Amino acid sequence: MKYDYIIAGSGCAGLSLLYRMLTAPQLCKKQILVIDKSQKNKNDRTWCFWEKGKGLFEPIVTHQWETLEFLSDDFTRKFDMPTYRYKMIQGIDFYNHVINFAKEFENVSFISESITTIQSENNLAEVITEKAVYKAAYVFNSTNLFHPKMDTSNSLLQHFEGWVIKTKTPVFDATVGRLMDFRLSQQHGTTFMYVLPTSETEALVEYTLFTEKVLEKEEYKAELKSYIQNYLQIEEYEIQHTEFGIIPMSLAKFSRNVPNEKYIINIGTAGGFTKASSGYTFQFVQKHTENIIELLQHGKYPNPALTFRDKMFQWYDRTLLEVILSEKLQGKEIFATMFKKLPIETILAFLGNESTFWEDLKIMGSLPIGPFLTSGIKQL
Repeated sequence: MKYDYIIAGSGCAGLSLLYRMLTAPQLCKKQILVIDKSQKNKNDRTWCFWEKGKGLFEPIVTHQWETLEFLSDDFTRKFDMPTYRYKMIQGIDFYNHVINFAKEFENVSFISESITTIQSENNLAEVITEKAVYKAAYVFNSTNLFHPKMDTSNSLLQHFEGWVIKTKTPVFDATVGRLMDFRLSQQHGTTFMYVLPTSETEALVEYTLFTEKVLEKEEYKAELKSYIQNYLQIEEYEIQHTEFGIIPMSLAKFSRNVPNEKYIINIGTAGGFTKASSGYTFQFVQKHTENIIELLQHGKYPNPALTFRDKMFQWYDRTLLEVILSEKLQGKEIFATMFKKLPIETILAFLGNESTFWEDLKIMGSLPIGPFLTSGIKQL
């Protein structure tokens, strides 16, 4: 059977695109196939992001914060946010929300098979699995089949282990999210903790690093235990849930286009929508998939071209990552300088590719000019 669209990979990007297709009147009756080797039936990740107002997935937001705090060795600061809200969505809630909605459509099929190849043939896109060949007008790919070469010369890994802990007595302020706590050893590289309370007795505590390689499993656990005991001053707690993740932060080019493959369009991390300088993905995926749907509804080629501002933000990302990779400055020093000098909404707008040119200049003016100038020239 020939499909209108095949979505290769049913993670954040694939299911976000599917949900937007099914809520678009011009697209909801198209024949759509979703292929992934695994079924999305586990709470394998948590997405945290900021946005203004209510988003498409507002019904499944677990918790949101109007106040965030940043901690470093020499200062602590709480920021009240007038317009942004920092939000959390659990992976299992997202998967269930989209998949249960999609089950109402007879024109949507899900197949659990391993993808071996994606290619174009006779003006169609083909997905070849271990069992069959599937064809469509377009394939939207979020697998790693077309990832560029990454190594320690051009990339860092953002890796993390998070625990959802529950205490017997109230200890958390659920109105304040701890965005970054840099009061930790930086021996491996940029290292910090998140603490995101969802009630007075429950919080996500996450140990996060930007380094060349991952740690031994026991080291994450030891750091989390130490932080909970020594910084949060909590002795008794239960671990309700654990998660581990690795996100690429790379100078390598993740392209929306697959060379010589017009009918294959990369989305998600494969399409460059994991922000190179921070690892944030969820909101960039939402903006990109929204643009794809807009083009599809108007019968246009569904691969949004990079705007001048897109290219500017990519250059900012490459510059910041180059500064950290070349060890001109530590990540801790960069983030601490920004949070010490600037309003949080200016920083979040910049990190979310939503800042104005004047806000960009404020960010640049807050940072040491020498390291960023040399790295910026190198990344032009």
